[in-house]
Amino acid sequence: MDEEYDCIVLGTGLKECIISGMLSVSGKKVLHMDRNKYYGGESASITPLEDLFTKFNLPSPEETYGRTRDWNVDLIPKFLMANGQLVKLLIHTGVTRYLEFKSIEGSYVYKGNKISKVPADEKEALTSDLMGMFEKRRFKNFLVFAQDYKDDDPSTWKAIPGFDPKTTTMSAVFAHYNLDKHTIDFTGHALALYRDDDYLAKPAGDTLKRIKLYSDSLARYGKSPYLYPLYGLGELPQGFARLSAIYGGTYMLDKPIDEIVLEGGKVVGVRSGNETAKCKQVYCDPSYVPERVEKVGQVVRAICLMDHPISNTKDALSTQIIIPQKQVNRNSDIYVSLVSYTHQVAAKGWFIAMVSTTVETDNPEAEIGPGLTLLGPIKQKFVTVSPIYKPLNDGVENQIFISESYDATSHFETTCLDVLSIYRRGTGEDFDFSKVKHNLGDEDM
Repeated sequence: MDEEYDCIVLGTGLKECIISGMLSVSGKKVLHMDRNKYYGGESASITPLEDLFTKFNLPSPEETYGRTRDWNVDLIPKFLMANGQLVKLLIHTGVTRYLEFKSIEGSYVYKGNKISKVPADEKEALTSDLMGMFEKRRFKNFLVFAQDYKDDDPSTWKAIPGFDPKTTTMSAVFAHYNLDKHTIDFTGHALALYRDDDYLAKPAGDTLKRIKLYSDSLARYGKSPYLYPLYGLGELPQGFARLSAIYGGTYMLDKPIDEIVLEGGKVVGVRSGNETAKCKQVYCDPSYVPERVEKVGQVVRAICLMDHPISNTKDALSTQIIIPQKQVNRNSDIYVSLVSYTHQVAAKGWFIAMVSTTVETDNPEAEIGPGLTLLGPIKQKFVTVSPIYKPLNDGVENQIFISESYDATSHFETTCLDVLSIYRRGTGEDFDFSKVKHNLGDEDM
């Protein structure tokens, strides 16, 4: 370990693994360490099933759960947007050759105590039960505008007189199409995947691009815009460890991190016991630097083991449901995700649901009640309340770059924004997506 590296990455959570992969591919010599014996940190996959029961101080699972080694339970399950930035980053690093993805079968939104499929193209808009007949036409016209929209092509804006991508707000675009508040609600939260309504007062370009991303992702696989790896997200860190070896990087698990060594206010190495590895930069999750982060909130998550799909989803073996905040008088959306034996994460006939939200009261479990109700009978429930940490500064001065804790969303879009921000701060440049030449599933990977 007593060597010199360009960068040392601490923790094998998803964000750290992606950053480590991006740095390795760009030619940096990387040492990647984790104090735990297992990959994944806070975003680990737990297998066999009895390890999950042990983690929550419960007796071993009954035999009805099948072979316990058939279970891979993600502590923080998140879906990937098929055309999203994370998939592009994974393709760019080459880690996709070690992973197999399968699409999620359904994408739903909650309105008025029931769930409906999220309409993402003109045809679905016209058949959706979320809207009345006249609203469907208005929404269809809006979707056509969003799908054709290009920032740099004024001919795609002409449907809205006086439109300017830098100044016209999203709420003005909705007003132009005369959309009602319920339609705006599911468009902002289930299509554009915003967590609050701040976007309404901001320039419309970003929201229109998010809606286009959703429909482009949907077009790739047909059932939903989301993907999930076979055997769960725990496959990602392991794929990155294999990738790192190709680029001459080093992974070390079960390595206590005793000190990040600074000289003159800048990082110069990391000490484990009486060994010190020299480096110019450190990238890590908040748990390695508690004195350099602040708590900004909490997330409540319930992992639920079930022997049936969620009702009113056409018996989908995997799905996402978003409960927009206003539907349940909250400030934060509630997210429900479902995966199952079809993704090789549970024994045959079993399902794993996750319900999560940002904590707003002193009774977090009650806050996810609307999501739990949708699930029907639950065989076993594991509830956690986790702090959300953010770094106190951007890390440029001391060259210690810290990721944010994982939020309540059931998709990776916000995770990816954090990864790109860390990459920008650490390398001084934006990641160039034009370098990513091919798509997931192409033969040349």
